Amino acid sequence: MNSELIVFLVLSLVAVAAALGMVFSRNAVYSALFLVLNFITVAVFYLLLGAPFIAMSQITVYAGAIMVLFLFVIMLLGAESLAPTASLPWQKPMAFTLAAILVVESLYLLISRAKPDVVVTAPDIAVNSMDNLREMAMTMFNQFLLPFEVTSILLLVAMVGAIVLTNREKAGRK
Repeated sequence: MNSELIVFLVLSLVAVAAALGMVFSRNAVYSALFLVLNFITVAVFYLLLGAPFIAMSQITVYAGAIMVLFLFVIMLLGAESLAPTASLPWQKPMAFTLAAILVVESLYLLISRAKPDVVVTAPDIAVNSMDNLREMAMTMFNQFLLPFEVTSILLLVAMVGAIVLTNREKAGRK
């Protein structure tokens, strides 16, 4: 067996287990941590596909910034544990129907891609060269600097707003 195939299969199991842990966890903090694990395994998949910039962006943006924001809001609002709620009568049949559709689609893709004439190749090494990454960074930080900064200010305002609203609620309860 190819070593990349073994790594892919192990990472696939970890990604699926982390996704199931995220969905079935009753604690919101644990769900967020399972999501971080899932983001990291997706980043390793990107590395296996030969896309190191996207992998590092995945870890920096999603596993770093977005998940810190999620955990901050979860802990700030005190929503760590989820109370059991009654499900609507149509939710379970819809979930089973969508799961069956997903399984059928996955089997179709596996069967259609299992043909011996299909050859999967790695991307051209020139795509991941330092010159290409440098050009992308210069474009991002020169041409798109203003939208980047506006987004960071919006996230900061949202966090401050959540803190102010939560403090007002806590002051009203006391």
